[in-house]
Amino acid sequence: MASVWYPARQTRGLPLAPWMTESALGALLADAGFPLDPALGPLTAGHLDAPVLRPGHRLPVLVYSHGAGSHRSDHTTIVQELAGNGYAVVTVDHTYDTFTEFPDGWVLTPGGIPMSPQDYAADLRFVLDCVDAIAAGRNPDADGKALPHGLLGALDARRIGAFGWSKGGTATALTMLADRRVSAGLGIDGPMQPTITTDLDRPFMMMTAEFTRAAMPDVAEFWTHLRGYRLNIQAAGAVHHTYGDDASLIPQVGRILGMTDQQIQEWIGTLDPARSLRIQQAYSLAFFDQHLRHRRRHLLDGPSRDFPEVEFIR
Repeated sequence: MASVWYPARQTRGLPLAPWMTESALGALLADAGFPLDPALGPLTAGHLDAPVLRPGHRLPVLVYSHGAGSHRSDHTTIVQELAGNGYAVVTVDHTYDTFTEFPDGWVLTPGGIPMSPQDYAADLRFVLDCVDAIAAGRNPDADGKALPHGLLGALDARRIGAFGWSKGGTATALTMLADRRVSAGLGIDGPMQPTITTDLDRPFMMMTAEFTRAAMPDVAEFWTHLRGYRLNIQAAGAVHHTYGDDASLIPQVGRILGMTDQQIQEWIGTLDPARSLRIQQAYSLAFFDQHLRHRRRHLLDGPSRDFPEVEFIR
């Protein structure tokens, strides 16, 4: 399963897209031990089946890979920011290591079949083939469902980036090593395991928290093989789950379930949630704008007064 996010021409009268389907969210909540009603799940800022805004050129494309046992909605706040700034973003559920619902109502949860970062990368390469099909005016939907108006032919298959969190960050690097269609990659606290020893000659940015070069020999080794543009940033007070929608959702869940501040911080760190989301949005957009659109972003040059929490790891 995959979702395609993009700038819309108009959204009047169209329903808001749910963060997850109710059945998939119910399975996720049950697995996490959260006694919450999935029917009250969050909505996104996106609208279902909106016509595509065609700004006179094709849309650069980004593909997103989630972490182990997660799902394609896990970084929707970043995805919406990118789509709202002119990107088409394809978010991917890695079957057998995700909470997902298929069109026939079949709900799949993680476990049973091991999934490696290489398997994730194979999924992403398949999705890149689907991107090529849409760019060429062909519909890759498995059931032949009509795509939103204007999507066929709207994607620019010559400008593709990838990003992912945790295992998805490792998969992003492996995809780039195997497929030159991806011109730039962002790894969000990826462990880079198993050890990557192949040189990568295209831009790659690491947004680290727990899987740092100082703490993880695999991450440090991967850094030495980045032969193109490379950047490593880290937000003070961030932990692994600081990056992603958990930064916003866990405090809300915590208030409902009576979690203490300490329990919430153990989950998402001490960085203010609103600042966490803004940092992720700003630096992701700046990175892909610079390397897919050739728009120089001084935000990537070094420490910023706008984001004093962000450290550049040289």
